[in-house]
Amino acid sequence: MRCALLYSGGKDSTLAALLLDPFYDVTLVSGSFGICDTDPARESASAAGFDHVTVELDLDVAHDAAERIHDDGYPRNGIQQVHEHAVETVASGDWLTDADGIDTVAAVADGTRRDDRVPTVDRPLAQSVEDRFDVDYLAPLAGIGRGAIDAMAADKLIVESGPSAEVPKADYEVELRALLRERYGEGAVADVFPEHTQSRVKGLR
Repeated sequence: MRCALLYSGGKDSTLAALLLDPFYDVTLVSGSFGICDTDPARESASAAGFDHVTVELDLDVAHDAAERIHDDGYPRNGIQQVHEHAVETVASGDWLTDADGIDTVAAVADGTRRDDRVPTVDRPLAQSVEDRFDVDYLAPLAGIGRGAIDAMAADKLIVESGPSAEVPKADYEVELRALLRERYGEGAVADVFPEHTQSRVKGLR
């Protein structure tokens, strides 16, 4: 059974892949609006021993989300909007090509944790995705807190950590920051995105 797991290159989505790997043929999938490079995620996927595919997302969704983030003054709702779009896009299977050697997926997954404020996939959305696209939605870290995830990551992964603006990843935040910078200036990014630590997987222990 093939599982397409939304992938940023960070420790959470990598741990989710490792947890699912005994049961599924896991392909790591980075959603992209074509604004920033997904090579960091591809490199992390390769270092962890997984296949990687980039899936094109609807640029209009990114523009709407960036505007929403600017108007709200915080990123939560915009990032949630983009994550839901990415889950639905991957679940739809429209991105599947013979070139990637994948013709169907049985499950769609992500690395959302129990403690995450954003993004999240609540039960109604998960059930809607399953019903509309005939896939299983999986969130293997949804019952695991940050402390346990950090301990598992330290045991199994070689991780680069640092300020979010300095650690290259292939997540929505990187592209949304770029759109905000382009449309509203550098100050807008600093105003709405709090500085925080990001992780990027460099390999397995």
